[in-house]
Amino acid sequence: MANSQVQLRKPTLDKDLEKLTFTEQATHFVLRSWTGAGISLVFLLLTMAIAHTFATGTPGVLVIAVTAALAAYMAMNIGANDVTNNVGAAVGARAMSMGVALAIAAVFEIAGALLAGRGVAETVASGILDRANFPSPEVFAWAMMAALVSAAIWINIATLANAPISTTHAIIGGVIGAGAAASGLDSVQWEAMGLIVVSWTVSPILGGVIAALFLFFIKELIIYREDKIAAAKTWVPVLVAVMAGAFSAFLATGGTNGFYHMPIGDALIVGLVVGVLTYVVTRPIVRRHAEGLDNRNQSLRTLFRLPLICSAALLSFAHGANDVSNAVGPLYGVVAALGENGGGPGGAAIPLWVMVIGAFGISLGLLLFGPRLIRIVGSEITKLNPMRAFCVALSSAVAVLTASAFAIPVSSTHIAVGAVFGVGLFREWYTRNSQRRIDYIRSRGNGIAPEEPSANPEETRRRYLVRRSHFMTIVSAWIVTLPISAVLSAVVFLALNAVFS
Repeated sequence: MANSQVQLRKPTLDKDLEKLTFTEQATHFVLRSWTGAGISLVFLLLTMAIAHTFATGTPGVLVIAVTAALAAYMAMNIGANDVTNNVGAAVGARAMSMGVALAIAAVFEIAGALLAGRGVAETVASGILDRANFPSPEVFAWAMMAALVSAAIWINIATLANAPISTTHAIIGGVIGAGAAASGLDSVQWEAMGLIVVSWTVSPILGGVIAALFLFFIKELIIYREDKIAAAKTWVPVLVAVMAGAFSAFLATGGTNGFYHMPIGDALIVGLVVGVLTYVVTRPIVRRHAEGLDNRNQSLRTLFRLPLICSAALLSFAHGANDVSNAVGPLYGVVAALGENGGGPGGAAIPLWVMVIGAFGISLGLLLFGPRLIRIVGSEITKLNPMRAFCVALSSAVAVLTASAFAIPVSSTHIAVGAVFGVGLFREWYTRNSQRRIDYIRSRGNGIAPEEPSANPEETRRRYLVRRSHFMTIVSAWIVTLPISAVLSAVVFLALNAVFS
């Protein structure tokens, strides 16, 4: 009888423990959500205090403080939605954990924003709207505030919907919509907008093409070679050296917010020297890691882990240099407009405190809310391994840094996702058409030819390496972002104008 009572009580106890465990997990989830919201609120209040302190004596200091909070909110949304493109490929390839990816992205985002972000921020602040067409600096300030509100809200909605959209589209659309509502379409500098729109069209194609070329290089010279490890020991240090040399040349040509500047010839020499030194340092490291590895693709993934981490860090730097403008550009526009009105700093260089708000806001948003979209970019479009992810990250970094050097606000989302699609589509083509791959498989399979593509359309679609449905979803999100942000921004501006005019 006692035994039967024990048997009866045990399931009941287990059920109670399961309920307690579930309750505890739910509590942790809720508290974690509230913790993120609480930290965000503290950051916004701190941002307002910093802006108020540095803008003391400027007319409209309260407007500047509120705009700074909006810029911080926008920056956190950029971190939550946009920075996922930088490390998504590396996480999807399992080259680094989520925690390591977040830490690397946060550090290099801050470095990129503070060292190389001013040029693009100035374009967003003054290169899209002509302040001379506005009736007063206050109206221009309200327009910029409306742009930040509309863009941040739309990005927030997209992040909750797990949609990696273009934050550049969102802020540019917001600026155009508010400017048109404030002083008509003539206030928009359409020639500059034309250049930006062209860059939006070209940049994802460029990212895809560069990524495909890098992957072609790796497949031809490393993957489909009889001795993969020997080939990797030869070429992996070269790839890392090219990456380091290009990055050094970019910094030397003025990619440091004007801290110093070299002529292009001298910068290329610096890049060459850094590339050679990087090769000398990297070569023995790669050889040491290659010791004892089997001659198979799985071993190559080990050798490409370090280059992939470096390329992800470089892409985070590039993103910080370009996309911080989406948050601080409008804020700087407000500071400059109100400063000119009161004899303040006006059109002087962007204050450091403005850049700090954007830099730390992006990193904070990434750390608090970024992991959910990293998985989409990193694994749900096409399957990535460290070699493919390296091509994605490096090609994206090259394209974004090039745009930043010319102070053009491009969409890093466009470029990164374009690179992912470029890698996937190239793999489909290469699988069907590469003679080197066919010869390699025959040599490994005792003369047996690789399986031919199926004539059945359904079977052909099943073998696609790129998920077409994700392409249409992402492109649709890109297309609607600019007009939605523009309309929402115009509505917000009209509301502000009605209240404060």
